[in-house]
Amino acid sequence: MASSLTIFGHRGSSGTHPENTLISFQAANKAGANGIELDVQLTKDGVPVVIHDERVDRTTNGVGWVKDYLYENLIRLDAGHAFSSRFQGTPIPSLDEVLEWITSTSLSLNIELKTGYVSYEGIEDKVLALLNHYQLKDRCIISSFNHYSVKQVNQKDSQLETAILIMEKLVEPWDYLKKVGAHGIHIEWQSIDEYLMEHTQKRGIPVRAFTVNGKKEILRAKKLGCEAIFTDFPGSCIQSI
Repeated sequence: MASSLTIFGHRGSSGTHPENTLISFQAANKAGANGIELDVQLTKDGVPVVIHDERVDRTTNGVGWVKDYLYENLIRLDAGHAFSSRFQGTPIPSLDEVLEWITSTSLSLNIELKTGYVSYEGIEDKVLALLNHYQLKDRCIISSFNHYSVKQVNQKDSQLETAILIMEKLVEPWDYLKKVGAHGIHIEWQSIDEYLMEHTQKRGIPVRAFTVNGKKEILRAKKLGCEAIFTDFPGSCIQSI
């Protein structure tokens, strides 16, 4: 049994607030989460912004690709109303403003680089520059489904913790990690088994599970020895453990 489980608010407290917004991150912090997870993409003019989908359609009142919006136009979109009318007028935050807020907290941070579909040139450098500026490297993990991005981050700054994101079982992922230069494995919770945990634990490789929302799944992740989970409901999750 793991002695403790780190709780990351997945896109903040995204089960109770509009995902990847400052109010969602603040709600996760207030609920007692140990950290927050967020997604980063670049606007047309190269500003790192916090949004999950490559298009704005699902979470905002806009239409189109993040990469086709200038930052000044993107932040005019409403990222709250699609979740609930009481959050109407909530903007998409820049990574800069989220990091500035995080410095006033003790939260850990997981930044997911959304480079699996759109190639955002220079996104790794821009994110690293902001982490350096706010002196947040020591409490940040960089992850991505695009393992080339993870490898690039590791080559640029081997001190920064990185993790590969995977949905399914990999053959001997601890060997694959060495190729990428990553430190940890972030994996869809249903793909975790005792074999993975046994071999990662004896090698000191942290395994973090996503997206874990049910009490049964939370306790299973803890029992198996996951270092952390990502949950949409950090408040109720904390009460479960």
